[in-house]
Amino acid sequence: MSTFGNNKRVVSGMRVSGQLHLGHYHGVLKNWLKLQHQYDCYFFAADWHGLTTHYEDPRFIEENLWQMIVDWLACGINPSLSRIFIQSWVPEHAELHLLLSMITPLGWLERVPTYKDQQEKIHEKDLSTYGFLGYPVLQSADVLLYKANYVPVGEDQVAHIELTREIARRFNHLYGCEPNFEPLAIEAIKKMGKKNGKMYTELRIEFQQDGCHESLSTALALLDSQPNLSMGDRERLQGYLTGVGKIILAEPQALVTEHAKMPGLDGQKMSKSYHNFIRLREEPAQVEKKILTMPTDPARIKRTDPGEPEKCPVWQFHKIYSDESTKNWVQEGCRTASIGCIDCKRPVIDAINRELKPIQESIKDYECDLGSVKRIVAEGSEQAREEGNKTLEEVREAMGLDY
Repeated sequence: MSTFGNNKRVVSGMRVSGQLHLGHYHGVLKNWLKLQHQYDCYFFAADWHGLTTHYEDPRFIEENLWQMIVDWLACGINPSLSRIFIQSWVPEHAELHLLLSMITPLGWLERVPTYKDQQEKIHEKDLSTYGFLGYPVLQSADVLLYKANYVPVGEDQVAHIELTREIARRFNHLYGCEPNFEPLAIEAIKKMGKKNGKMYTELRIEFQQDGCHESLSTALALLDSQPNLSMGDRERLQGYLTGVGKIILAEPQALVTEHAKMPGLDGQKMSKSYHNFIRLREEPAQVEKKILTMPTDPARIKRTDPGEPEKCPVWQFHKIYSDESTKNWVQEGCRTASIGCIDCKRPVIDAINRELKPIQESIKDYECDLGSVKRIVAEGSEQAREEGNKTLEEVREAMGLDY
């Protein structure tokens, strides 16, 4: 059943930066598979974000973009449950990015944790560009364009959502006072009915005079439950409640997800940067080769030497892929040296290949019919543009650009 009608909206993108691997599957895609059944989801391929580090080789983006979208579909991302689109096919992202860049202080961007971190780590690229500095503003536009309620992120990305919230707050503060705002808000309260209108007014006073955040939450929930209010009236009353005028750009919440931290072949987090990954398209023989050459507990020099699973990168794979009986067999066998490291690796090889087999079969099916894939993306992009234009009409009007 399609969830396009649900009120709560999730927006999430994946940067086009190369082929997808098991880290993407366990860390992002499995979460998307759940979210598409719970929320109105917008999933996009962030090709412009890919250009921040691959601007000198745009062919890289095109080569990897269609493979990435095929991989999403093969993993189960369903176009009847979510909108799937390409960032650059919705030019409204760029317009909102431009308008938000006019009001975003430079200092806010320079303090984004990943800005200096990536400049230090990625030595082979020249990242001293305006695009790289400004990518958090484009990221904010990606989310604010669709008035997202939630953005699924890991702990390390929460700072980006907080910046998005700050940009939305600043925009609403600068441009959110429409003419006759207060009389229009009072008229909207009357539409709630006598009892609910009185309750809203009391909660507003409690929040504004006493700073009671519980009253704010109750009042927002009350507004959400009012069928007689238009979207404009609801936003007006949200602004009247918090004292910022009309809310034009809604502040999203970070949906902090317990991303399964997929280990790499060397024990670090799986990442293309560390060259320690297994691709979703990896051939079974290559999966076997990569797992068999993984390092193990350094104490196990000879087959008869006992080891400690917690010191072995292979054990991290067992935690994800093995059932309890297999994990018990590994722990006992490793510590007593009754099994060798190759014995220990075999169940992991089989489990990964079992997981990848249906995905790879589905990839072949989609690649035989790329026309259908492009139609899915074209339709998703058109739906995204329709939503984006609604927001931009409000933004242009608020900024006095609707000549």
